[in-house]
Amino acid sequence: MAISSSTAILAVNIHQDSAPIRSEQRFQIPLYGKKSQFKCIESGGFKLPKRTQRHVVSKTNESLLSNLAAPELGKQNEQENEESSEKRRLADCWREIAGANDWAGMLDPIDPILRSELIRYGEMVQACYDSFDYDLYSSYCGSCRFIRRQFFQELGMGDCGYEVSRYLYATSTANLTKFFKKSRWPKVWSESANWIGYVAVSNDETSARLGRRDIVVSWRGTVTNLEWVEDMNTFLSPISTDKIPCPDPTVRVESGFLDLYTAKDKNCRFCKYSAREQILTEVKRLIEMYPNEELSITMTGHSLGSALATLSAYDVVETGTNVRSDGRTVPVCVYSFAGPRVGNMRFRDRVERLGLKVLRVLNIHDIVPKSPGLFFNESMPRVVAKVVEEQPWCYSHVGVRLELDHKSSPFLRPEEDVGNAHNLEAHLHLLDGYHGKGQKFALTTERDPALVNKSCDFLQDHLTVPPSWKQYANKGMVRTKDGRWILPERPKLDDHPDDMHLYLSKLGLSS
Repeated sequence: MAISSSTAILAVNIHQDSAPIRSEQRFQIPLYGKKSQFKCIESGGFKLPKRTQRHVVSKTNESLLSNLAAPELGKQNEQENEESSEKRRLADCWREIAGANDWAGMLDPIDPILRSELIRYGEMVQACYDSFDYDLYSSYCGSCRFIRRQFFQELGMGDCGYEVSRYLYATSTANLTKFFKKSRWPKVWSESANWIGYVAVSNDETSARLGRRDIVVSWRGTVTNLEWVEDMNTFLSPISTDKIPCPDPTVRVESGFLDLYTAKDKNCRFCKYSAREQILTEVKRLIEMYPNEELSITMTGHSLGSALATLSAYDVVETGTNVRSDGRTVPVCVYSFAGPRVGNMRFRDRVERLGLKVLRVLNIHDIVPKSPGLFFNESMPRVVAKVVEEQPWCYSHVGVRLELDHKSSPFLRPEEDVGNAHNLEAHLHLLDGYHGKGQKFALTTERDPALVNKSCDFLQDHLTVPPSWKQYANKGMVRTKDGRWILPERPKLDDHPDDMHLYLSKLGLSS
């Protein structure tokens, strides 16, 4: 499937509730715990209190960052938001945030707690990109740069409140070969494995704030390179053929996703168990570890990773892995960012019947959520759907969608670039400024807009943020005491826990 550039054109909306200030201002925004020195074009000493929300607005004919809302404007709304937040805690409404009511009344206008949680989970997906080794001249290309126990600390996210319990791997012998990265060197960390994400669990302090112990499965996708879309098989495969139990043989999913999720290589230390086996055993283990606590399972991913999040969440619910020994069910939720369609209409119906909650966040100018099934999909007229819904090339999205539009952000360049429209940091930026359909774009947190250009070129030029600015010093080369430059050996990566066979047996998956 060939990819061509989209024709998205940026337009700018103006926030009616805020007026631009003409004084100079510097705003400081954390970058994974570090404050930005992103200076406004006009600045002057005003510093926002930590708890207030910032409204950033713009006009097409005015300099972007000079139009920061004056502190006295919107003050009443800010006070109302603070009072509302104090009365309504995440611990009291987490089930609604996780889709207990299918997010009814929470998307337009967007619920501020939901927005905050979406950004938080999106940053946990972004952590996969920031830690993945893409360097073809590294012996560790395709792996995670950091060991599991120091994962969040190495990323400057040590205060996120989660601990990584295991890493996830997939075999590159599966389909979607362009998704995988391999080193050009003869000596590599693995011949056939790629690191594709992690499982993390909230610590005691964060669990108290969340109102439950949260198990997160975060899947890696693609940053801006969309070549993997070409690998997507046009046809669907029955999900039950790959040992995922399903009572309905007509339930089908995209064969490349299914292969990636279930494939394994017995000769590879990292991929001798499939991604499916890794996920199910770890979820089972963690549920048993906290028998007396309120739990939740949150699957999240971007791009191809969101397809894996949806597929693995379905698997957990279909197999009953989320059901405790006493019969209580742990709720499962998917936060999908810029994800493609995964299965057919029967798959959608089965997901709904099982009560799996899926919220899809997408940019309406992104090509990936429109694939596969570009012509035959859930938006077809009913009379057409009845004729083609059983065909192996008819797809359907699942769950509830939250549509964003990069035309609404005055920070972004008016470029016709499908990679930019698909970028995860851009989605998180758009979430930060989204208030509802037809409402003006206004940033609500201190999240740094410069993060958008971390791996792409999407910000307006006058913001003077260089494109793809995230670089690793000297490409990992270090200087030895004798003056030589070398690529040092990295600590040994975790593969699989010693009790894998025990939990495979409990799940009925042992061979």
